[in-house]
Amino acid sequence: MPPAGTLPPPIHAGEPAFRATRLALFAGGFSTFWLLYWVQPLMPMLAHDFGLSPASSSAALSFATGAMALALLPASLLADRYGRRTLMCGGLLAAALLTLVMAVAPDWHGLLALRLLCGLLLAGMPAVAMAYLAEEFDPAALGSVMGLYIGGNALGGMSGRLVGVWLADALSWRMAAVAVGLVGLAGAVYFLRRLPPSRRFVPRPLPFSAEGRASLAAGLREALGDRGLLALYATSFLIMGAFVSLYNYLGFRLAGAPFFLSHSVIGFIFMLYMVGTLASALSGRLSRRFGRGPVLRTMLGVMAASLLLTLTDALVLVVAGVAGLTFSFFAGHAVASSWVGARAQSAKALAAALYLSAYYLGSSLVGSSSGLLWSWGQWTGVAGVLVVAVLLALAATWRLSDKG
Repeated sequence: MPPAGTLPPPIHAGEPAFRATRLALFAGGFSTFWLLYWVQPLMPMLAHDFGLSPASSSAALSFATGAMALALLPASLLADRYGRRTLMCGGLLAAALLTLVMAVAPDWHGLLALRLLCGLLLAGMPAVAMAYLAEEFDPAALGSVMGLYIGGNALGGMSGRLVGVWLADALSWRMAAVAVGLVGLAGAVYFLRRLPPSRRFVPRPLPFSAEGRASLAAGLREALGDRGLLALYATSFLIMGAFVSLYNYLGFRLAGAPFFLSHSVIGFIFMLYMVGTLASALSGRLSRRFGRGPVLRTMLGVMAASLLLTLTDALVLVVAGVAGLTFSFFAGHAVASSWVGARAQSAKALAAALYLSAYYLGSSLVGSSSGLLWSWGQWTGVAGVLVVAVLLALAATWRLSDKG
């Protein structure tokens, strides 16, 4: 790798490497979330096949997202030392192969072990992709590349859920694992072949030396010493937990009385993710006009109201509630994550890693524990605890100001 003083120029729009890298990052983002989330709508099916409660079946997702949350910071440190491309490509290829192995998992515990390993391996992409883009691209070209990468994330997560549940309903969840693994492997190979080698990467020491430890400690003091950042980490944990819990357990509600919908029909609910894509795009404009704090708090209020709509027995109101929560979650997440970057000073990367860790820990911990309320009050119990989680996020950000 070149020393910092002799770095080659960044990639500009219109260069041959620009299109290749954009498409590679789209494929990488798509494949990562395709492989991560395909099991979510299959939870009622897994619960039936393995004799599990709704809360226990959610471990198929929470083991992966929890492992990802814990691996984000170590992955970013390893990438700083050994290179961005190596970690992203290796992790994605290995996760796709492990998904193929899930088709022959001998039992529930074997499936969970494979999902946990997948989460660890997939952490390389979200932990490193942003840093790779910021290093390799001219700032004027960065926005379009970042947008395509994030679009790949959203499309991959939605498509993995839809295709997974349709194939599982038509064939079996094991055949769905084969199809998901093969598509993920094709995306990983395309990513490996098309992603250009890093040109501007400068290795950094692992935090084992005195200098490395001091630098990490200073960053942690900044990232954990700002009350506003702590409020945003808490918000990330709570709203992601509420969002994932909704999609984890809504299938159980819609498959039972009074709806009795099939798994394939329930799978269509994940198409509401397209509403989230629109929300992410609008959130920036809303924040510039009204301020981050008012927009975030409004979206948290909409999340709580939307959850209440899902308590009705009218299917159209339930779908409206899911759409409202999806829109407000994606808008709120976009505002909160950008606010982390604006508040952090020199520890921007570390603050972003902590935000994402809280995000995926919320998915894992809240996403599983909220299911315990199903045995007490079924959907009413689950929705009730999710409303409390959203209101706690609203309380955490109530006094948070755009100016400090």
